[in-house]
Amino acid sequence: MRTYRELFRTPEFLPFLAAVSVQTAAQTSTGLALGTLVYARTGSPLLSALAMFGPSLAQLAGALTLLSAADRVPPRAALTALALLSALGACVQAVPGLPLWAAFGVLLALGAAASPGGGVRHGLLNEIVPREGFLLGRSVLNMTGGAMQICGFAVGGMLVAVFSARGTLLVGAALYVVAAAVARFGLTARTPRSTGRASVGETRRTNARLWSSVPRRHVFLALWVPNGLVVGCESLYVAYAPGHAGLLFAGGALGMLAGDALVGRFVTVRWRARLGSPLRLLLAAPHLLFVLRPGLPIALAAVVLASVGFAASLLLQERLVALTPPELSGQALGLASSGMLAMQGVGAAVAGAIAQLTSPATGMAAAAALSVAVTLALAPGLRTAAGEDGGGPLGGEGSPYGHVPLPPPVRKDHATGGVTPPATRP
Repeated sequence: MRTYRELFRTPEFLPFLAAVSVQTAAQTSTGLALGTLVYARTGSPLLSALAMFGPSLAQLAGALTLLSAADRVPPRAALTALALLSALGACVQAVPGLPLWAAFGVLLALGAAASPGGGVRHGLLNEIVPREGFLLGRSVLNMTGGAMQICGFAVGGMLVAVFSARGTLLVGAALYVVAAAVARFGLTARTPRSTGRASVGETRRTNARLWSSVPRRHVFLALWVPNGLVVGCESLYVAYAPGHAGLLFAGGALGMLAGDALVGRFVTVRWRARLGSPLRLLLAAPHLLFVLRPGLPIALAAVVLASVGFAASLLLQERLVALTPPELSGQALGLASSGMLAMQGVGAAVAGAIAQLTSPATGMAAAAALSVAVTLALAPGLRTAAGEDGGGPLGGEGSPYGHVPLPPPVRKDHATGGVTPPATRP
């Protein structure tokens, strides 16, 4: 698969993209609305941060118990059910007078139930597009997600200002229903990728197999920790600039879209292994400026620049799938996704706790400094695992799959900007 045109002509890619995009818009608008609602009721930066990103903590529990379902349930049915469950949760959170403990209880339940969702979506993308088209498809998914986050935060901020946070939650619930309808009627029914019954024991056994590989372990940690700490910075936007949080979130989504477009389309395989650490440093470093409490224009510029660094996750996901057997790709990507979301919840809790004791600006700068430190600590292990050309054995040291050569790497066609087979996928 060489071009975006070929990608969009792939059967089912458009309805898949539409379903994921609408759900992303629903998540961003409802998250902003709930964070605003909680901050208005409590005045607590910690609680507002956890209202927006706390459900990610529940992903950890789901990843340890439910993740084997990512490869063992019909993808269309799973995506439809998860969207409808999220719609129901948004409606419950919009009930006037709902106690805070009940609102957070709904958040945690939704987070745990949604933990296999990332694996289902990414595994389904593996089935919809050819092997050599996965990186291109994943970059388009990220770019569209960034665009929908811009729309979700911008429109959500407008709806909160013009109507109310509860009204915005109901709009988000309607968007979830639309996403469920697109998934149900736009996708083909498929059998599960793996046989056997999903169970807690199977989830733990497969997670242990995935974690046993040293190269994969470094990739997982690089996906989870630096990203999660920077999301902790983002979780304080509402407390830092209550009247302009939607603008900061939209700026972050714009930077993320730009980074995914550049990396997914133009970065050659030679540079992919080399750009990982610099992009993760870029993701955190501009947030250090918040210790100076900059005004809105400088804060917005820092957020846009930093968010370009989220493209590092795209490169790490490519490396992860290259290190993982196909029949475990859904659970591997689901573990990566759940771990990222869980660490985002941890990052929000860490940054929110620091902000509670000091100030939102200090909490953001401290979380960014921790992210920089972790990126620098992981860099040697990632270089050892990937090698200079990004290659390496399947599974690596300690892997149950042994040392098997990888397929030939992705090659960029500089004449067209596309991808020339043969290729690996993220």
